[in-house]
Amino acid sequence: MGPHPPGGRPATRRAAAAVALPLVCGLLLTGTGCGGGKKGSAEGGGASPTSSVERQKFAKTRFVANAGLAAGASYQWIIKPYRAGAFKKGADGRTVALVKAGLAGTFAYNRFKAALNNAKGDPTLSKAVAPLSAGVESLKGLTSKFRKGEATDGDAGAFDGVINSVKNAGKDAGAPVTDKVPSYSEIQKG
Repeated sequence: MGPHPPGGRPATRRAAAAVALPLVCGLLLTGTGCGGGKKGSAEGGGASPTSSVERQKFAKTRFVANAGLAAGASYQWIIKPYRAGAFKKGADGRTVALVKAGLAGTFAYNRFKAALNNAKGDPTLSKAVAPLSAGVESLKGLTSKFRKGEATDGDAGAFDGVINSVKNAGKDAGAPVTDKVPSYSEIQKG
């Protein structure tokens, strides 16, 4: 390498430092800003629970809301009409009752699955509902039986049994579930 002009090297270093310093500062500030936003976006935006107590409270609240909607839909459009004989051949309004039961069954299945997922945020609730996942999964097959008009007393009893099991598990874990009947437009959305 050839000789450097006097003062050439320090000027190059100063130029590099003048470019590097703002770049490094910018990266540090951006990294800090992104780190704070990740947690909020993972929680679905907005305020997010910061302590484990708050996370557990939100888990129970969500569990209760989802399980209540599932129980309400099941009772309103499956169990109650079934007990009234609305699904029997020749019954007035049978086709409409079967369609509503199929939609309500899908809605209930989805809400119960969401409730079981919500329960994972609370150790006590998670332990209480863990054995219920197979029962909730069985609702998926029962829904098509109702829709086709092939449901039996045992199928209606199975829906009722899952509902009561979820309610009892919630109650035992300090998250009592009450039926909340969704609108017909809500069950249509699944």
